Amino acid sequence: MKTFIKLSIMIILITMAFTSCKKDTRALNTDVAPVTALNAPTNQASFNLQPTTGPSVLFTWNASTTQDLVLYEVAFDKSDGDFSKPIYKVLSDGSGVQPQATITQKVLNTVASLAGIASLSTGTFKWAVITSKATNAKVSGDSHIIQVTRPAGFAILPNTLYLSGTATEQGDDITKGIAFKKTGDGTFELYTSLQPGSYTLVDKNSGSPTVYSIQNNTMVVAGGSTAITGTKNVYRISIDLSNAAATLTQIVSVGFFSAPDNKVYFTLPYIGNSQWEIANTTIVIPKESYGLDSRYKYKFVVMDSAGNQSVEWYGSVNSDNPDPSATSPLSYYYMYPVDNSQYNFCFKIIPTANNRNCNVNVNYSPGIANYTNTITIK
Repeated sequence: MKTFIKLSIMIILITMAFTSCKKDTRALNTDVAPVTALNAPTNQASFNLQPTTGPSVLFTWNASTTQDLVLYEVAFDKSDGDFSKPIYKVLSDGSGVQPQATITQKVLNTVASLAGIASLSTGTFKWAVITSKATNAKVSGDSHIIQVTRPAGFAILPNTLYLSGTATEQGDDITKGIAFKKTGDGTFELYTSLQPGSYTLVDKNSGSPTVYSIQNNTMVVAGGSTAITGTKNVYRISIDLSNAAATLTQIVSVGFFSAPDNKVYFTLPYIGNSQWEIANTTIVIPKESYGLDSRYKYKFVVMDSAGNQSVEWYGSVNSDNPDPSATSPLSYYYMYPVDNSQYNFCFKIIPTANNRNCNVNVNYSPGIANYTNTITIK
């Protein structure tokens, strides 16, 4: 009898627990109320975009009346779009929970480009707010038009840039395109030679790259190519895609400057691959009253596209250096722009190179961490 009573009590408890669980179970409510009013920027607001220096723009709207937590995204579309496939979306502030979004002018410039507005042109696109909960999302019933005037430059900046074409050192096989050194966001630099022919800039060396070309030695445009005539010369090609700007500086000569003698001892021939080298030359360290003085740096004679020549000096990051040794770090020889003082910011020749034949190399290859120079004893 006792066993029967215990079994009955256990059945009752299990039934009560199961019933309680069933009462607590309910379907997830995915209903979401769309945003009904956009506040700022107001409809037909106008901006002269300054992607690098302009202040961010605050987008605000009335919060959704949905009781549970929702996520907001600012959606952008072309002026005649319906937001079924927005051209760009930005999560609101607070990881998507606040009814506002702080959006940079750089992003707005990208949106304008995706909307088909060319650089140095004025056009419109529109914005709305997408409110979502779980898998349910609704576009605001309201949308606003924004008018923008874009600056010069490209809104979408590549991470890589290559030089290709018959005028280049590697020819027109795009897979052998010469990589630029990236110096900043949308800025690139390359020391290379150009010969008669043509060249283009591409954002990748395979597939279907975006193509750019340099016009009038000053401006970068989409598509096209650049023709080279005359003799073969060495250049520093500086590119700023954010401003669609290009600067071609001819490297007329690279000279090995001896500080104690205050003169260029020899010039280094360009050997290709962004390098200058003089081979098997005798290095003699000048002897002064205070002893051997091996200080040196490099004198670059350069010429702009108008034919004006000037001098650039490259040397050590330190104003003074000890004699190097076989264990000196590679950074001892890193090249930096320096002033034209006779003795400051010089490297020193390793003492064992005195009166020996050496190879002197200046390496501005884009693939190395820092531009550098070496003196190798033969």
